[in-house]
Amino acid sequence: MIRATSATLDSSVAAVAVVGGVVASDLVDVTRDLSALDSTGWWAVVVPFDDEPFCARFARQRPTGSLPVTGTPWQGPSRDSWTSSLDRVEFGRAVDTIREAIAAGDVYQVNLTRLLSAPLPPGASMLALGGALAAGNPAPFAAVIDLPEHGVRLASASPELFLSRDGSRVRSSPIKGTTMPGQPFSEKDRAENVMIVDLVRNDLGRVCVPGSITVPGLLSPEHHPGLDHLVSTVQGELRPGMGWAELFGAAFPAGSITGAPKIAAMQKIAELEPTKRGIYCGSIGWVDADRRIGEMNVAIRTFFVDGDRLCFGTGGAITWDSTADDEWAETELKAQRLLDVASGAYLR
Repeated sequence: MIRATSATLDSSVAAVAVVGGVVASDLVDVTRDLSALDSTGWWAVVVPFDDEPFCARFARQRPTGSLPVTGTPWQGPSRDSWTSSLDRVEFGRAVDTIREAIAAGDVYQVNLTRLLSAPLPPGASMLALGGALAAGNPAPFAAVIDLPEHGVRLASASPELFLSRDGSRVRSSPIKGTTMPGQPFSEKDRAENVMIVDLVRNDLGRVCVPGSITVPGLLSPEHHPGLDHLVSTVQGELRPGMGWAELFGAAFPAGSITGAPKIAAMQKIAELEPTKRGIYCGSIGWVDADRRIGEMNVAIRTFFVDGDRLCFGTGGAITWDSTADDEWAETELKAQRLLDVASGAYLR
């Protein structure tokens, strides 16, 4: 664990986390070790898709009603400045490759994503971006974590719960299936969701008491800004001796953003996606170790800083029934409102 000395604390006043209904300040220490989440204190947690986890313990928490005022509103990059890691032709080829792998029996479903990026505005404030997202795209698992000295800067408007924990009780609510508000879900949407529910049941079964895994909600429609989703819920009871590190070891990354079977799907992702996902498709949240509770999202609909770029990912599940045009359109649909908000083009 890297404990913050008094000198470090003096130079890290800007460190802040807004997640789980609180504003956390006064950074105490940071660690890459997820087992620290079963020690003491209140933690903000960021687990990138393809990098080491980052856990930051804060000494002070107060309700989000006292959210700090940044002084200036968010001024984002222009809407036409965003570039994509995969263009439409490259994305279509990747869809075809996945369908060939499905036909060969190698996989059943692969979540294909592309990373969008634009120049980071000078003096960009993640709190200001988080405020813009809260106004233009409110989300149940939103988060802002800004620790510039540690290279962790993000604002998330995630609608998806990866893991919640209350003592030994754990829950996951994967999203699979997306449509325009008021439009019916397809059989493909339902098939995608059921496949991922089976995967999550298997993942949680590795650390939960045998027979404790249940599915209290299956294929429940949920409305979110500009989109409707199908959401299911899987829950179980952790075995004695199992903590956050073991839970992440069993269930991360989330099945909804990998595919099935998970290992084979992740191999396809590594082959077909030209850039690392970074924080996108990882998990962001909070843990109160003293109370043995916590909540982690799936880091979709999430902006993060990488060097001098502001990044945002979008993607979807590829199955045998997928077409390149439809899947590209779904990635555009998922990104449109968020990019409009981040670029100042969204009008309520």
